[in-house]
Amino acid sequence: MPHRTTALRLAAPVAVLALALTACGGGDDDTDADAKSPATTGATPSPSRPASGGDMAAGESATGKVAEDPGEVTYEVLAQRVDVGTEAEAAKAVADAADAKGKVLATAYLRYTHKGGPALTGGSDVHDAATVFADGRRGGVLVGAPEDAPGCEDPYDVESWRQGESHVFCETYVIPADATGVEVHWSEEDGEPYVWTFPQ
Repeated sequence: MPHRTTALRLAAPVAVLALALTACGGGDDDTDADAKSPATTGATPSPSRPASGGDMAAGESATGKVAEDPGEVTYEVLAQRVDVGTEAEAAKAVADAADAKGKVLATAYLRYTHKGGPALTGGSDVHDAATVFADGRRGGVLVGAPEDAPGCEDPYDVESWRQGESHVFCETYVIPADATGVEVHWSEEDGEPYVWTFPQ
């Protein structure tokens, strides 16, 4: 279900935000092609790779394992929604407004539930594998975007996480303003991505 916000509240000062445009419209073409290739998604995984990944329906959760400290944790992951802002909001969020011309901010909300493994006492790496794509191409990372926008938790503030508990972490990327679809990708280490699509 698409969501479009009239304002993305960014708490961090503009001066500390920088736009990493290297990922916009290139750089990961080979990886993107592999992820979309029918041969890749339909192939039987090798013994060293987990059988994971694929297109997810709205509201459908994925399950995957992440190497954490003190041990491997199984998570249930759900991309809940993506809030897409305006070009004016993107221009205010970056150090140089020219970098945001023709682009908007897309903030993905992902819920992670600890399903199995040891309790965590020093943070988690589960959110590191989440990315945002627009029309099949990876968006640009917004360096310095706040982790605790409304409805989001800062993953670095979560110091205790036990089985059965859930947290919502957000990822903010820069995408073309005319994108017709936004995808949220999350994958296990060395696994194929799970992909949730949100039409715009």
